[in-house]
Amino acid sequence: MIKLLPKNCVGCKQCVKICPFAAIQLEGKTPVLNDRCTGCGACVDACRFAAIALTGKKSPGMKNLSAYRGIWVIAEHRGNSIHQVTLELIGKALELSRQRATEVSAVLLGERVKELPPLLMRHGADRVYIVDAAHLRRYRTLPYARIISELIVACKPEMVLFGATTMGRDLAPRIANRLGTGLTADCTGLEIAPDSGLLLQTRPAFGGNIMATIACPDHRPQMATVRPGVMQSICFPEHTGEVVHIAVKEKREDNLVSILKTIPKKRSAVDLEKAQIIVSGGRGLGAAENFKLIKKLADCLGAEVGASRSVVDRGWISREHQVGQTGKSVRPRLYIACGISGAVQHLAGMQHSDVIAAINRDPKAPIVAAAHFSLIGDLNRIIPEMISQLQKR
Repeated sequence: MIKLLPKNCVGCKQCVKICPFAAIQLEGKTPVLNDRCTGCGACVDACRFAAIALTGKKSPGMKNLSAYRGIWVIAEHRGNSIHQVTLELIGKALELSRQRATEVSAVLLGERVKELPPLLMRHGADRVYIVDAAHLRRYRTLPYARIISELIVACKPEMVLFGATTMGRDLAPRIANRLGTGLTADCTGLEIAPDSGLLLQTRPAFGGNIMATIACPDHRPQMATVRPGVMQSICFPEHTGEVVHIAVKEKREDNLVSILKTIPKKRSAVDLEKAQIIVSGGRGLGAAENFKLIKKLADCLGAEVGASRSVVDRGWISREHQVGQTGKSVRPRLYIACGISGAVQHLAGMQHSDVIAAINRDPKAPIVAAAHFSLIGDLNRIIPEMISQLQKR
């Protein structure tokens, strides 16, 4: 729990800048904590004047870890439509569950969501916990975090997975803080350790320069958020399971925040996450105008246009086209990387493509090592020839 010590505060605003949840404001020189705080402790490390403290006893670990069984996926939906990342997570959870000889459950909160469990079960869920209540119609952090935390305490799942969406990134750290357990954010890989049975959670670290594998040996549940488009959903048309209805009562603390208005976000014209074919350009194009080649090749293939971060930062193409750690994670049937070196940050967003083709001058470029097929040479000669061949066909 975060405790503010106003007497020590000098008003430097470092805590305000460092807080990822905008949970601290300064009123004059007095720091004020709002309800967005997750207790992550980032502000404690940032404060040089001992004006913020993390209180409470540090947990030495949990006893009887063997009591925790099963894998949970927190289902996300909009307008009675299940988010694709939920189905992807159930597919991955099913793979992990076979190694742990356990079951996969989905947790579904909302209002009038009784028609959604069959879809979750067709994608691999053995059990669906439904919490159907009027005050859960739209996502709000406090009631969702409280109810899911209470369910976890009661049922003791071994692992809990969230989508790394706006909702998941808000909800997961709240629950982890309430339960006193660990959380790995923005994972691109999940595996079971063969010796210990621990969940190995892989994510980019140090600005994406390395891939870190993280485990949570002493606390349960093991929790992770996973980026959309990284895992693969699986459909079992005949699969059925158990539906468990959970009755809850609304509490006063649930209504500290209310939703006044919802403004739908304008949909992007670029839909990389659903694209079957993506043609991406990188710094090797040499200039912004050379993206015309990428777009022409994409048109010939019925593909979407992607890009590396370096060209987006240069203003050669808009950010909605960016693939990678700080862009979109994609899983197309075919990914063509043109003039892209293959930095870890970029590979993290497209390495799960079914087929990767690279066009690059450098035969030692990381993208060439990651690719299934490579064309080594000048893309300004190779791409026009590809376009010519495609147009003839």
